[in-house]
Amino acid sequence: MNPNLNLLQPYPFQRLRDLFQGLAPNPAFSPVNLSIGEPKHATPSIISDALASNLGGLASYPTTIGVPALREAINQWLQRRYNIPALNVDKAILPVNGSREALFAFAQAVIDTSVAQQPVVISPNPFYQIYEGAAFLAGAQPYFINTTPDNDFVMDLTQVPVDILKRTQLVFVCSPGNPSGKVMDIQAWKTLFELSDQYGFVIASDECYSEIYFDENNPPVGALQAAHQLGRDFSRVVMFSSLSKRSNVPGMRSGFVAGDADIVEKFALYRTYHGCAMSPAVQAASVVAWNDEAHVIHNRALYSEKFSAVTPLLQQVWPHTQLPDAAFYLWINTQKDDTVVARQLYQELNITVLPGSFLAREAHGLNPGKGFIRMALVASTEETIAAAQRIKDYLK
Repeated sequence: MNPNLNLLQPYPFQRLRDLFQGLAPNPAFSPVNLSIGEPKHATPSIISDALASNLGGLASYPTTIGVPALREAINQWLQRRYNIPALNVDKAILPVNGSREALFAFAQAVIDTSVAQQPVVISPNPFYQIYEGAAFLAGAQPYFINTTPDNDFVMDLTQVPVDILKRTQLVFVCSPGNPSGKVMDIQAWKTLFELSDQYGFVIASDECYSEIYFDENNPPVGALQAAHQLGRDFSRVVMFSSLSKRSNVPGMRSGFVAGDADIVEKFALYRTYHGCAMSPAVQAASVVAWNDEAHVIHNRALYSEKFSAVTPLLQQVWPHTQLPDAAFYLWINTQKDDTVVARQLYQELNITVLPGSFLAREAHGLNPGKGFIRMALVASTEETIAAAQRIKDYLK
């Protein structure tokens, strides 16, 4: 077996199950699961109807690059959303089966292990664990940059040692961030691009939460948008997006990568052998989803309602609770042992949250997730508010 498999660590939710082993949740309360970032809002009927009406496509093998209609729908959406020029739909846009598998596969295609020293993959810390696993399986060394209240939860690559940057081949960024919800500003993008120019690393921009935000007039800036605003082309920049959160279709497994045409074209070659073409029915439903914004605006309104109701309640017992820039998480500094807090909420209130330390690694002398819990406000409005009220009443 590949020895790098032994480097993989248990997934956060496996650790959470182990943490709760032997605990019985309080039966006086109905369960509310706020631990996993799985959208629970209803899938829009226009998408499910399109999926059902295109099942005839199951009789055909799909192509890796997807049908032209899907790539063009993505191209049009990118232009509308980010105010960027049209991309080459044959080379710079590639449909994928959700951003998770694409983020993992991308590292396998990008990392070059033939170099003299082991390649480095830079990642934020806390982070989406796929980044770490992708680095290990590609034969690279992960290097974590702690994101904390002290640096406003933004990766500071200027603090990375030069010898690490010289070995860096890939940098994962996540904006809006998981778990903090922090959005990178144009200056942060500028610094990242300049370091990419200097050291030659590829930027993988994970933007799966880009469509969950609170100000309709101020959507988060994306990697391609930032590059365009700074007068740059898309060299060494690839963005990853998904319909899962945007359109409440995590089970459809539909997303895309876009950016540097040379890199995307080589990634498409890799995926041809990888055998991961998107189902024709899913492609047809995805076209409908990318072409419609009304359901996305409605989705954002539901999250805004929950955040507006829940945040003031939790601030009464956890004063450091604050609205994120975007995404659907509250990243709460409880100033207590996060695993103890998670066990307490589960056992006493039948509420499941994720300890922040499970989302991070010990790096540079600390685990930046310690003391934090991540709450995904994905349950119904009524359940989410009820959970926050329980916590406030119990802790107060």
